[in-house]
Amino acid sequence: MANKKALLLLFLIMFLVMIGFGIIIPVLPFFAEELGATPTQLGLLMAVYSLMQLLFAPMWGRISDRIGRKPVLLIGISGLALSFFLFALSTEYWMLLASRIIGGFLSAANMPTAMAYVADITSEEDRGKGMGIVGAAVGLGFVFGPAVGGVFSKISLNMPFWVAGILSTITFLFVLIALNESLPKEKRSNEASVQKIPWETIKSPIGLLYFLSFFITFSMAGLEATFAYFAAKRAGIDTVQLGYIFMIMGLAGAAVQGGLVGRLIKKHGEGKVIQAGIIVSIVGFCLLLFTRDFWTATIFLTIFGLGNGVIRPSASSLITKTNSEGYGGLTGLLSSFESLGRIIGPPLAGAVYSVMIELPYIIGAVLSFVALILYQYYAKKMSIGMKVLKEKIQ
Repeated sequence: MANKKALLLLFLIMFLVMIGFGIIIPVLPFFAEELGATPTQLGLLMAVYSLMQLLFAPMWGRISDRIGRKPVLLIGISGLALSFFLFALSTEYWMLLASRIIGGFLSAANMPTAMAYVADITSEEDRGKGMGIVGAAVGLGFVFGPAVGGVFSKISLNMPFWVAGILSTITFLFVLIALNESLPKEKRSNEASVQKIPWETIKSPIGLLYFLSFFITFSMAGLEATFAYFAAKRAGIDTVQLGYIFMIMGLAGAAVQGGLVGRLIKKHGEGKVIQAGIIVSIVGFCLLLFTRDFWTATIFLTIFGLGNGVIRPSASSLITKTNSEGYGGLTGLLSSFESLGRIIGPPLAGAVYSVMIELPYIIGAVLSFVALILYQYYAKKMSIGMKVLKEKIQ
């Protein structure tokens, strides 16, 4: 019962965090442009945040293994609040850039620590369900955040940043007062093991799951970066309709992550769910090539989103089951690989889109197939490892 309450609190916290993050999405480009930012400088604003996540998520995950989850979550959420307030007060481009660097550095603590928190409070049997709940919170935050941001942007372009900062401050206070620490002092890692665990896993079969997550995130980031242009050219879909399409996809994905993925993992195991998710994603990529109108775009993108949505919680669950400690380091490294996919995916997808508009989705399907092969290789390596272990025991 206590664990269910903690998961509910964590869901609410991550939902509030991602609403705050999502609020700024529709207005960030226009606010930056108002301060004289060029398209290249705007691209840098977007990229530097993900770069900070790439560099520092593993560090924050390892720190949470050493000092506990709650203080690191508080650091991450306070970093978000600070960056939003600095952004709202910015009058020159360098101030925008500084706020994004600070926000990316500190908020890199949030996702790996939240996933590690789930790993702390769930049994291996319920791990997938817990990871799915966090994924659902993130998805719903991204659905509702931009809509809220659009409403407040009618007051002024910097108002959404004030709202996001205030919401992050409220979330900080909520964590401070309501959330209990999940990692007792006796279970915390010492400094040597904290440094050692996550990097060793890259050389083990688990490392294949990190690369699998990279390819999946890379292909999805490419889709997100180009689909607005593709849908407009193929089906005449405008920005309002596009917002509805992504909202429907997000709601469907959140429903699957929050309600279905846990039951699927419990019944079939993470491996089968990951493989099924990748196959559905490949089907979704292929179907998108036949987009003709609003409804085909909505249905095909939702099919893709449903497949993609079950992969991350399943991979997170599987990765945390490989060790009995050091969850923060493991999930931090996973977040880092996903950030790398988000950094590289959009510019490369944009480049190949200019060659042929269908190419990002063809490449996305191919990369997803590579991820499927990586999982097969991982399963084979693990099977051989278990066989050798049994022989040694006998």
